[in-house]
Amino acid sequence: MKYRYLGNSNLKVSAVGLGTWAYGNDTFGKVEDQQSIKAIRAAVEAGITLIDTAPAYGAGHAEKVVGRAIEGIRDKVVIATKCGTHRDGSKYVRDLSPKRIRKEMEASLTRLNVEQIDLYQIHWPDPDTPLEESVEELLKLKKEGKFKYLGVCNFGIELIEDISEMTDIISLQPQYSLLKRDVEAEILPYLVENNFGSLSYGTLGGGILSGKYQERPEFEDEKDNRAGFYPFFREENWPQTRSLISLLEEIATAHNQSPAQVAINWAINRAGITTALVGAKTEKQARENAEASDFDLTKAEMDALAAESDNVIKNLNY
Repeated sequence: MKYRYLGNSNLKVSAVGLGTWAYGNDTFGKVEDQQSIKAIRAAVEAGITLIDTAPAYGAGHAEKVVGRAIEGIRDKVVIATKCGTHRDGSKYVRDLSPKRIRKEMEASLTRLNVEQIDLYQIHWPDPDTPLEESVEELLKLKKEGKFKYLGVCNFGIELIEDISEMTDIISLQPQYSLLKRDVEAEILPYLVENNFGSLSYGTLGGGILSGKYQERPEFEDEKDNRAGFYPFFREENWPQTRSLISLLEEIATAHNQSPAQVAINWAINRAGITTALVGAKTEKQARENAEASDFDLTKAEMDALAAESDNVIKNLNY
């Protein structure tokens, strides 16, 4: 496993991180909690140190699962969670009001069973709450020792600059993969120039880049709503993805790796990416994800994947 410092902080994190959206048990299909706990512990045993979660994942359920999984190994992991987005039934509600932030912080600490969160992140911007009010409350929580470092998710450069004038942040969490590369144009260069770290999510495009789907999947499980978030599964987009997946399979065979490992390796070796977050429903997936940092793609392979990715993205319907 490769390890890197997150931005200008002293948080040293694994190049492959563990994303826990699936453990909420309401978006990526049904997952047994005990299986999720085993996957988390397998990830840590394989060298993954960064675990990213959020109250919005299963209305706090993912945080509870993470809390149970890290009992006895808290000192081996960097815990990242979020505020500002919560569930109201099937809806995701953005609320960065001071009252809501404090309520979510206390709930997260309880569910995770930790005294302090390593990286606390604003999940999504909230257009209805002045950012100054949110930051003021966050600074109070930091002073109280509730979290070490502050980060943001899904922010553009303007918002990053705005919050940076109010307080220090160390990282951004954007969506990034071979199928979603818009942040390369301005945001990733900005992060590099200003020494911000990044935790990219959606590394496998909801699983489509794993190569396990030879035909477009129909997610019949009522708890599997990933196709609503990732447009790559739409019928009109499915044919375009096949050439990219075929190339992943070809390169994977050459390295005796899986297509998922190639997609992860590509992401963690792109400029501006500190850690690529990847979900794992099983112990086997967790170990394979961790091993994705243990080989090197050639420059020709990196370039070929980028070129094919460009061709596919141009024809995707978002």
